[in-house]
Amino acid sequence: MRVALVQMNSKDEKAENLEKGEMLIAQAAAWGSDLVVLPELWTYLGPTKRHAEVAEPIPGETTEFLARLASRYGFWLVGGSILETVEGNERVHNTSVVLNPDGELVARYRKVHLFDVEVEGTTYQESATMAPGEEVVVASLAGVPVGLSLCYDLRFPELYRRLAGWGARLITVPAAFTMETGRDHWEILVRARAIENQVYVLAAAQCGSHPPGHACYGNSMIVDPWGTVVSRAGYREGVVVADIDLGHAERIRKTLPALAHRRGDLFTF
Repeated sequence: MRVALVQMNSKDEKAENLEKGEMLIAQAAAWGSDLVVLPELWTYLGPTKRHAEVAEPIPGETTEFLARLASRYGFWLVGGSILETVEGNERVHNTSVVLNPDGELVARYRKVHLFDVEVEGTTYQESATMAPGEEVVVASLAGVPVGLSLCYDLRFPELYRRLAGWGARLITVPAAFTMETGRDHWEILVRARAIENQVYVLAAAQCGSHPPGHACYGNSMIVDPWGTVVSRAGYREGVVVADIDLGHAERIRKTLPALAHRRGDLFTF
């Protein structure tokens, strides 16, 4: 299976982000990708005061846009995440969607862990405008179980163990990791989640500065179940591609059966 990660420097102009996203998705298609993953909040990365304004229902304009691209190129598409409006809820959801090669919306995941932290004097308060999701999601992509997660979720290993316990062989992590935390924690966390669950982790990231004076770390990466970084981006927009071998994951699980050795009588998924 050939997978591609799209790395973007999204800002606060939705139309420009859509245009750029379409160009990068076309680039991923040119590499013959079977699965393409976009970063978190790729249609809008800007001041939170506009979240309600730019949010949209799912299905909606952006998912229809992604559906056309998935069907045009004939690949599976994890549409990073977008801001989803839900009737009756004042706050929006940060939602990842999956579309099949026919352009059908087959799964959605609403981010369950919200980034409410202070880092080096900068405060982030996602819960001010976002509501947390309540479901863990494993989707079937061409018969391959794929776990869905988003950004800050990386810090909660119990989510990834649940995804692995439910059969995930790949886990996607669209992200907008901050520059401050990314340089110290991003690679460590991505590789750890791959190693401990013996899965491929596909982490598509935002890079560069965006309003209101924040910056994202970039370094999108494809990591195999041994923890090896198979492919990696730097700090610029672009696409990274790798061929992944699910048989490799099964061989690792057979020769180092850590998941089978887990004490289910003491710990639950």
